[in-house]
Amino acid sequence: MAETATTHPLLETHRETLEAATTALRERSYYSRYPESPSPRVYGEGSSERGQAAHEATLNSDFAALADQPSTGRTVGSEVSPYGPRLGVRYPELDVAAAVAAAQAALPAWRDAGAEVRAAVCTEIVEQINARSHEMAHAVMHTSGQPFVMSFQAGGPHAQDRALEAITAALEEQRRIPASVTWEKPAKGEPVRMQKDYRVVPRGLALVIGCNTFPTWNAYPGIFASLATGNPVIVKPHPRAVLPLALTVSIARDVLAEAGFDRALVQLAAEDDGGTLAKDLALDPAVKIIDYTGGPGFGHWLETEGAAAGKLVYTEKAGLNSVVVDSTDDLRGMLGNLAFSFSLYSGQMCTAPQNVYVPQEGVETDEGHLSADEFAGRLADAITRFTADDARAVEILGATVNDDVRGRATDVPGLASRLGGEVVLDSRAVSHAVYPDAVVRTPALVAVDAENTDAYTQECFGPVAFVVRTDDTAESLRVFAQTVREHGGMTAAVYSTDEDVLEAARDAAAEAGVALSENLTGPVFVNQTAAFSDLHGTGANPAANAAYADAAFVANRFRVITSRRHV
Repeated sequence: MAETATTHPLLETHRETLEAATTALRERSYYSRYPESPSPRVYGEGSSERGQAAHEATLNSDFAALADQPSTGRTVGSEVSPYGPRLGVRYPELDVAAAVAAAQAALPAWRDAGAEVRAAVCTEIVEQINARSHEMAHAVMHTSGQPFVMSFQAGGPHAQDRALEAITAALEEQRRIPASVTWEKPAKGEPVRMQKDYRVVPRGLALVIGCNTFPTWNAYPGIFASLATGNPVIVKPHPRAVLPLALTVSIARDVLAEAGFDRALVQLAAEDDGGTLAKDLALDPAVKIIDYTGGPGFGHWLETEGAAAGKLVYTEKAGLNSVVVDSTDDLRGMLGNLAFSFSLYSGQMCTAPQNVYVPQEGVETDEGHLSADEFAGRLADAITRFTADDARAVEILGATVNDDVRGRATDVPGLASRLGGEVVLDSRAVSHAVYPDAVVRTPALVAVDAENTDAYTQECFGPVAFVVRTDDTAESLRVFAQTVREHGGMTAAVYSTDEDVLEAARDAAAEAGVALSENLTGPVFVNQTAAFSDLHGTGANPAANAAYADAAFVANRFRVITSRRHV
């Protein structure tokens, strides 16, 4: 039995952290609990070597840390690094019926511990994950194809900050409900008095369905939002990105046990590639909450069939991220910023820009007037220069994650021909000095006219982007808003020196329901967001029905039951 909310030692351990995180969330100010630098000056001497050794020790073996889960007795696992090596990790296959029963049995004690204790225990889980950030970086790198530093940052501290953000947001919403009040209604003579007690109760079993490209970053908000609101969680990783979430689940289970709770509050459901476990679990009557990141097909099925089955469904799918170019007073800064945004992880991000809208008559810049085609050429030159050095480029580009991405990137002329566009910049193969089997590609640019909507109104995931020639900026804004409204978008950007254009872009973004970045020329990029300040997604267009981590993302994961009596 867990200790009570007034005596649990983790309450004091993490009080300052949760207070600081709560203040940052309320103020939307800068806050990062977990340092993003992998330097030994931050994480300690030998931390990098220990992390690499720990990662290598997991390869080509059974993942023993989850041997105590309910299992069918079989093992699964078919992960192959996008950099080439087969990981060879085998995971216990979850006995779903036994796992569901174990989770339901674990729920009452976790529910009754209270919001404060749950937040403290969840924070301890994140702290323990952070201590293994170097090991996690290797796991993320060799399942997603991200370059190492990005794997460390996005898969480690940035994901951990998002986890803490979800915990804090969940705690804030639960704190709004008092435990008990004395209610008085004025009446003739003595007022009517009642004692009213309010009890936060979880929805039930939660399912988190992970993705291949950002296995931790995209899974942590759902995992910790559900766990912090009292719901047991089954984590279903993408079959090609199991290891990062297996590490996460094993750490969580150990912390829960040490804190006096049942390990079954968090369980891993791994499977081989090509299975139907995500769908099977989504249809299980015991599952009440589903978090999903991935392709729009299954996401739409969850939003329709899953929701119709009474599930609470949160999805992040895909969209058409847009850049509207009108004018700039810093052409060099703009081109450098866009070149990085297109190149980072080879564009394999849900936030990476895809469509760049440029007026046919061109744009005014601090280096003179550029026609649409001239601007496209300057952007191509910037990308070419940025990715010219192979050794430097691989640390930005990473490896292509699957055959679909590789197919588009290796046949840009064929893609452009099929879509009725012209190749402005072809994708170039980059050699990786350490992993020669990795398929690494630089970004490509294809120019199309705005009338050719079939070309650019479908997601082209990976290192291929479109320069869309429009009649003028007004049409750019109109097409941008319409495509995002119809097909979705996670990010948008605008470049203009005209305040009227910027105001029109803000209106277009609000109409489309997408977050907007204006005139980014420095070290902040459209495809990056900051926990505690930037909401990831809006839930206001088809790309996602939720946002990390607003009140709506956490508040519906619990219900409030009242009991009242006369005083």
